[in-house]
Amino acid sequence: ASTASPSTSLARWRGFKRPADARHLANEVDGESVDAMAEAVAAAYPRLSHRYYALKAKVLGKPKLDQWDRNAPIETGRPRRFDWLEGRELVLSSFGDLGGEFADRAGRFFDQPWIDGQARPGKQSGAYCHPVTANRHPYVFLNYMGERRDVLTLAHELGHAVHNTLAADQGTLLADTPLTLAETASIFAEGLTFDRLLLAAPKKERLGLLAGRIEDGLNTVVRQIAFHRFETRFHDERITGEVSAERIGQIWLEEMGASLGPAVELNAGYEHWWSYVSHFVHSPFYVYAYAFGDLLVAALMEARRADPEGFTPLYRELLAGGGTRTYVEALKPFGLNPRDPAFWRAGCGRLERLIDEFEAAVAS
Repeated sequence: ASTASPSTSLARWRGFKRPADARHLANEVDGESVDAMAEAVAAAYPRLSHRYYALKAKVLGKPKLDQWDRNAPIETGRPRRFDWLEGRELVLSSFGDLGGEFADRAGRFFDQPWIDGQARPGKQSGAYCHPVTANRHPYVFLNYMGERRDVLTLAHELGHAVHNTLAADQGTLLADTPLTLAETASIFAEGLTFDRLLLAAPKKERLGLLAGRIEDGLNTVVRQIAFHRFETRFHDERITGEVSAERIGQIWLEEMGASLGPAVELNAGYEHWWSYVSHFVHSPFYVYAYAFGDLLVAALMEARRADPEGFTPLYRELLAGGGTRTYVEALKPFGLNPRDPAFWRAGCGRLERLIDEFEAAVAS
């Protein structure tokens, strides 16, 4: 428990009200927005994770899921593969759903030698978009093998690339976005591409496709917020004195049990699993950033769903702003307020609809 003392001591020495405030400052986010997000996600646990894991247990023919089965793959057919040209067409069509300019900007990366997508012996693993300076284009790196996830990765990294080109007019010093908006274009592009994948998927592939997407969402949103709530409780107790290993395990089980729900069995020894999350020690209070970015984009996608034509110019303006505005200022033109739990509930609503579709697919 002594590993937590630097965070609590530094917060006290620097006059922060809460241990997490130093991280909020570094992330350029206010605690009110983070609290609103955590509140909204925790309230949605029954509609999201509890419901999905109960459905998954039913699909797997088990009364309850062991915690290690949360992400067990569900495939009822052989997933389609996409060659490079098919992946390119699907991704560019998805960008085109936002408007011709988005597809044109993404298309330039295929027309020019700006994407290293071929998998080959000795090549580094992973994927990223590497910016240079504002007066130069970025480069995209990935290992494209033709799987559905590779198509989504291509869309994700090209989302970053398009964001970079749109923000370039701000100049090198202001084009870079704060952490709160850094994943906006990438996750949005990935979401548009997934929607097209799902629309075109044959019935036998829908269950596995939906399951993979839902589980990605639960791991990014529900699980990270559960981590954040555990971490917050731990540091709050550490302020008043030592926290025993047994007490840490108890807090962990309470928060993870609340997030996973009654359909997941927390097996013997799970009380120690908090120790495998290195962020708790090396990057205190970082984990909420994953949920923040994912839900912010989901709320934007809900805004587009409500008004597709009015959305695109506002979205372009948001991306082109680079780092000139805070996330609160950037979201105002959409009528969105991240300090209001309703904003985060809207983001949860997109994941909830995917679970609705999964439930319908299970029933059929």
